[in-house]
Amino acid sequence: MSTRTTPTRRLAVAAAAALVLGLGATACGSDGGKSSGSASSAATTAGTGATGAAGTDGATAPKAKGAVTVFAAASLKETFTELGKKFEAANPGTKVTFNFGGSSALATSINSGAPADVFAAASPATMKTVTDAGGASGQPTTFVKNTLAIAVPKGNPKHLTGLKDLTGSGVKVALCAKEVPCGAAALTALKAAGVDLTPVTLEQDVKGALTKVELGEVDASLVYKTDVQADAAKIDGVDFPEAAKAVNDYPIAALAKAPNKDGAAAFVAYVQSPEAKQVLTAAGFQAP
Repeated sequence: MSTRTTPTRRLAVAAAAALVLGLGATACGSDGGKSSGSASSAATTAGTGATGAAGTDGATAPKAKGAVTVFAAASLKETFTELGKKFEAANPGTKVTFNFGGSSALATSINSGAPADVFAAASPATMKTVTDAGGASGQPTTFVKNTLAIAVPKGNPKHLTGLKDLTGSGVKVALCAKEVPCGAAALTALKAAGVDLTPVTLEQDVKGALTKVELGEVDASLVYKTDVQADAAKIDGVDFPEAAKAVNDYPIAALAKAPNKDGAAAFVAYVQSPEAKQVLTAAGFQAP
């Protein structure tokens, strides 16, 4: 015998079902609130992770537009020139312009109001002159380290093997000025070796000291190992143990008065990406 469902009975069944569903939702909410929150948190974390990955993956670096002006230590010339091209390729619509030179001179220019978006220095001391003046946006980050080597003409005609040989009769040596990071590092290494050296010239950046060797104007100069590697076709390098006493940290920072703040942040992030680190370490820089 079939039972006929009346409209009244249908309404009652629907109401009961709704009540059951509501109670189930409430029960899930007390525990599921955490689950939902965790899922939401996970989604947020994933989103943050994606953003973070973008900041550390050269291929997906934070996007930027327009001109990005970077003031960078002279020893970064080869690597940063390459990284600038890669950054532009990863960020269509950008144009990176570099000003390479002695870190101390660059810091002075920045503090004097020179328009720049990013500063990459060859020592914390030179970066500090900018941060002390309020010129950096946030805390600088050390992205590489560098050590010294003795640059000599091809074939090492004076047969130099260490710092003590630089004081030999007739040996002409070029150093960076003490205000420049490579000069400060050279003085530290010479002191560690107990060597009192009088150079024939003091240069304002490491490339100047290297050029003196290239031109045959000096028999040796104390420069970074990365500069020796970059110029291997023209000069040779001599390692010395005291270099371990004079390792330079290289900090980078977006600048507080950057005309292109987004571009500055993107470039700083890109320099710390795996792709950029590969370029830097291949050039002889050490990981921080």
